[in-house]
Amino acid sequence: MPPRAPLALTTDVVPFAIRAERLEVLLARHSTGWRLPGGPIEPGEDLDAAARRYLMEQTGLRDVYLEQLYTFGQPDRDPGQRAVAVAYYALVPAGSLPVDAAPAVDRPGWVGVDALPALALDHGEIVALAHRRLAAKLAYSTIALQLMPERFTLSELQAVHETILGEPLDKRNFRKRILALDCIEMTGEMARRGGHRPARLYRAKRPGQVDFIK
Repeated sequence: MPPRAPLALTTDVVPFAIRAERLEVLLARHSTGWRLPGGPIEPGEDLDAAARRYLMEQTGLRDVYLEQLYTFGQPDRDPGQRAVAVAYYALVPAGSLPVDAAPAVDRPGWVGVDALPALALDHGEIVALAHRRLAAKLAYSTIALQLMPERFTLSELQAVHETILGEPLDKRNFRKRILALDCIEMTGEMARRGGHRPARLYRAKRPGQVDFIK
């Protein structure tokens, strides 16, 4: 009986942000091309800790919302070895930019999810699944708040939902639903942008926390 090939356990992270009114993902550039941030999990290393470590080392992102997505373990997903990847997605608030990448990795780049280059291994499938998961969770959670800056208008929050879903939402119904969730509060300030009428500024009541809608 031939010896068993060693099993490599890795993590890959899909960092999402809304930039220029579109949903984008932050990719790391390696010598082999574009790929998601990630790599091998060290012996004894916690899975979440490994995902956060690679985010910081390869993109400069830290202290962002992180959630485990799925385990990808198809036998042929990596032609060089038998590898199982525990995938995550991260949500980067508007206005947050990564610091310089580590010297071992070229500067990362933001790319629209609808305009991805060829990615390593099955990373394109990982991004697609993460997008579907994020879109689905809009219906039963307050996860969109993790993509917002500290202060925002209701129109800006609606625009984030529409960008993720790829479709327009009824303004009146959206506002009624969001306000009924009791997840945001007025700051007492007004936003004056361009020639539009001033709009109330809101903030999350529980920053960093995702509430689930019953």
